[in-house]
Amino acid sequence: MDLVAAPARLSTTSATFEAEFKARLHWSADTDAAIEQRVADILADVQRRGDEAVLDYTRRFDGLEAAALKDLELSQADFKAAFDSLPAAQRAALQDAAARVRLYHEAQKKACGESWSYRDEDGTLLGQKVTPLDRVGIYVPGGKAAYPSSLLMNAIPAHVAGVGEIIMVVPTPAKGSVATGGAGGQSSGKGERNVLVLAAAHVAGVTRAFTIGGAQAVAALAYGTQTVPAVDKITGPGNAYVAAAKRRVFGTVGIDMIAGPSEILVLADGSTPPDWVAMDLFSQAEHDELAQSILLCPDAAYIAAVQAEIDRLLPQMPRAAIIAKSLNGRGALIHTRSMEEACAISNRIAPEHLEVSSREPHRWEPLLKHAGAIFLGAYTSESLGDYCAGPNHVLPTSGTARFSSPLGVYDFQKRSSLIEVSEAGAQKLGLIAAELAYGEGLQAHAQAAEMRLKR
Repeated sequence: MDLVAAPARLSTTSATFEAEFKARLHWSADTDAAIEQRVADILADVQRRGDEAVLDYTRRFDGLEAAALKDLELSQADFKAAFDSLPAAQRAALQDAAARVRLYHEAQKKACGESWSYRDEDGTLLGQKVTPLDRVGIYVPGGKAAYPSSLLMNAIPAHVAGVGEIIMVVPTPAKGSVATGGAGGQSSGKGERNVLVLAAAHVAGVTRAFTIGGAQAVAALAYGTQTVPAVDKITGPGNAYVAAAKRRVFGTVGIDMIAGPSEILVLADGSTPPDWVAMDLFSQAEHDELAQSILLCPDAAYIAAVQAEIDRLLPQMPRAAIIAKSLNGRGALIHTRSMEEACAISNRIAPEHLEVSSREPHRWEPLLKHAGAIFLGAYTSESLGDYCAGPNHVLPTSGTARFSSPLGVYDFQKRSSLIEVSEAGAQKLGLIAAELAYGEGLQAHAQAAEMRLKR
């Protein structure tokens, strides 16, 4: 049977638009109760038994046998060998992408990641000291679903921030394991190591790496084991078990975010070739069935042309079945009254990726307040941002761009306030502090300030 991809056709002039619009946007981050309980049990077990528990779960879920957890550690030589084994074109692409990501994050650090201070008229010094985290953990999906680009986007800003140690965990499931859809525990050895991921670890400067995954890897990073060092923060994407584990260990360690399905919103004025826009919608829909692809446009004829290109191009796509399910389930082609209204709707959605596919993208950009990343102009495909444009591709999803930001250098730093009050400053500030402290009924606070006053 031929596949059909028919995103919902909505119009802002329809009386039913609001209800239809909200129904399309709905997605719940709630995790299945059985997954939550399983993850809680795994975390507690790793916290209690350390290496032994991690080895048990790695054997059970990934089909890897190891006498000790150190046998599942990758070496710098492994990274270098993987890099050297790549075809020249792949090596160059990896290095070029890494260089652009590094350059962007170095500029980001200079703009918002440096310490600063000033002195006021009394000679009091006030400022902020920015210091990197000591050690971070990066979760990288492994096996067949491997993403070297994700490794670059997580490790490079950590390096630029000055993080001392970057610990990578990457599952390498054996064929026939639970992780690859098998029965589990049927194979042993090194498992499915993705050469590009290991090569990316070499380029990005990963300090140590372990071939472990799932909730047990998150637990090992959060609590530490006899072999895996405890980290200060865990970043990187993963499946529902990884997401649930990250949510549960937050507080013991920091985390980047709990990511939802991939999203793209294309804001179009009708000037871009419609097949370009159709393929851009596909670029997120092919991630998984829950991914969301939306087009906002005031030109009804153009929306029809994009749908025609969807129909034409879909049979050519290797992941056509996934694309079709995504577009049918959560996709939408929305006819708006104007580009201004399209911008307003975009702000309500707060998408992960926002393409402004217009002749005048800078005319509309000032109206756009909420998005993980904004791609300006017809030539700026979202896929360039995923790999090599430079800005980070780890972005807020599910409307969280209303209050959160892309992963960046600042996620691998912390800030301490600096205060050095001069003798003169203590005379002024002491009176203010004492007055407020007495008002709060905190006499020791007040007297500590008053003791510095000249009698």
